Amino acid sequence: MIELRHVGKTYTTPTGPLPVLIDCSTSVARGEVVVVCGPSGSGKSTLIKCINGLEPFQQGEILVDGISVGDPATNLPRLRARIGMVFQHFELFPHLSVTANLMLAQQQVLGRSAEAARERALALLQRVDLYAHRDKHPAQLSGGQQQRVAIARALCMDPIAMLFDEPTSALDPEMIGEVLDVMVQLAHDGMTMICVTHEMGFARKVAQRVVFMDGGRIVEDAASEQFFGQPASARAQQFLSRILR
Repeated sequence: MIELRHVGKTYTTPTGPLPVLIDCSTSVARGEVVVVCGPSGSGKSTLIKCINGLEPFQQGEILVDGISVGDPATNLPRLRARIGMVFQHFELFPHLSVTANLMLAQQQVLGRSAEAARERALALLQRVDLYAHRDKHPAQLSGGQQQRVAIARALCMDPIAMLFDEPTSALDPEMIGEVLDVMVQLAHDGMTMICVTHEMGFARKVAQRVVFMDGGRIVEDAASEQFFGQPASARAQQFLSRILR
């Protein structure tokens, strides 16, 4: 479903080039759940933003369902419509109701009628247990509820895969569980998912594989049981001992 081949990205800074991704290669099969973890600044968020073209990259190749993300001929808006993206900070339109937030892209990008878009929106609000809040505006919801709306909005586009960029990092501890519950259900339903997160409990419960990054490199790419049982690299062992403690 998703394949990264020797991907590299460098920022140009006043003090010179700054590599943020270095020779990153991995793949995600259809229906697989992969967690990307690592210390802050290791390139995790940049990696998944490159997958749907939100960040350009200079080296290597990224394929999504056989389509090259970096090819100038690729229609990136059309590709992004097939890849759901959930950010740290919800990114909901504050002046629109919850239902209208879910309908907008369906109508503008997929060309669905208002009736069809609304039907799909309400069905997914039911799925994330927010149907009762369908006519509210984002400011009337808790952070956890807003993030569940953001997930429902991404699902409205019928994506072939979902990317999560630290979806619980901006939430109070009490709200994290309600968002993770939705993500766990998506995983059980067979959704292809890449999730950047520090929620190791979620990773242990749901992920088939864990990709550990440090310094812009993929240091370890292992089955979940192997990563949590006996990580191969000393750096991953150090990271796990700190975050689990």
